[in-house]
Amino acid sequence: MNTIFNSFSAIFLPVCILSLTTGNQPAKKISTTPTMTDSISSVTLPRPSGFEKTIDGKPTHLYVLKNKHGVQAALTNYGAHLISLAVPDKTGKLVDVVIGFGDIDAYKKAASAFYGATIGRYGNRIAKGHFELEGKRYDLFINNRPNTLHGGKKGFSAVVWDAKQVNHQTITFTYLAKDMEEGYPGNLLCKVTYELTDDNAVKISYKATTDKPTIVNLTNHSYFNLNGIGNGTILNHTLEFKAANYTPIDATSIPTGAITPVAGTPFDFTKPATIGSRINDNDAQLKNGKGYDHNFVLDKHHITAPVATVVGDKSGIKMEIFTTEPGLQFYSGNFMTGGNTMLGGKTDGYRTGFAMETQHFPDSPNQPQFPSTVLKPGEVYRTVTIYKFSVQK
Repeated sequence: MNTIFNSFSAIFLPVCILSLTTGNQPAKKISTTPTMTDSISSVTLPRPSGFEKTIDGKPTHLYVLKNKHGVQAALTNYGAHLISLAVPDKTGKLVDVVIGFGDIDAYKKAASAFYGATIGRYGNRIAKGHFELEGKRYDLFINNRPNTLHGGKKGFSAVVWDAKQVNHQTITFTYLAKDMEEGYPGNLLCKVTYELTDDNAVKISYKATTDKPTIVNLTNHSYFNLNGIGNGTILNHTLEFKAANYTPIDATSIPTGAITPVAGTPFDFTKPATIGSRINDNDAQLKNGKGYDHNFVLDKHHITAPVATVVGDKSGIKMEIFTTEPGLQFYSGNFMTGGNTMLGGKTDGYRTGFAMETQHFPDSPNQPQFPSTVLKPGEVYRTVTIYKFSVQK
């Protein structure tokens, strides 16, 4: 992992110069307008009062970022969640493309859905809830039988991060995961910076250090609907991946260890196709995932060219994804049941959202042929993902 972490350090030094803070530091809040009232928008951001809580003795808040075009993002330091993101559609109207809740209590009740959360210490699944590192076995909480998913019983999505709103367009969250928290070794100091850029992109920069050898795989678990939250299925969205291979899974969603070409399979999005065009094919992998819930092996992983592009069929909104990560987990909302009421009052119906989780591969600690997720003292974990929005021409 040392080569993976350090190879990007020169590239990302400018985004990592903000000092880390630990402990229960008061958040620096920038005055922002909690609702959008301009004439092109029908989007309403959450009420700040719904996010003013105290959890585990630490205060939670709502934060709003805004760029020069009026694009806005709402976040909270509970789980470092991205709650809402309003971007213009083909008519110029602002559309909320991130599925989120209107208050903290709703996030706590629906914690297993991970809507918009920062995921850690290990994103995705670890087989049978254990791994070995330097000859020692570590046992984790099994929360997705028979496996561990997204950190365990209480991953980073359910803790209160320290927050510092740097300016109207940038906020940094920091969290110290203590040695053996959720069964993982090492005191892991994490920093996640969200920047809403003036080219209508959300740039997420991650940094972590440890005092013992450990594993780390951080990601964001936003659910997107580019037609707008609650505006129907995502099956008619058009998707394209720069990924000639993917990692097949077994019946418990753990990679088999193979890296398999997508050519000739329903996983071939090397040319644009709608998400729903082959999702119901008689394919063993689609049956294992109940649809798409698979890691795509990216042909290249840097932030100079998109690794994936998605276009909303109704809105014309185009989302391009750039990342330094080697994999991208595409999830097609297969377990959305309509049981949660989202921001704006609509429910999270079946396949009304999709996730694009940039990451290292699932179960890498148990599969040495995959890119390593080991972080050692003296190394710095750095990774960047960008979700950029425009309109399809």
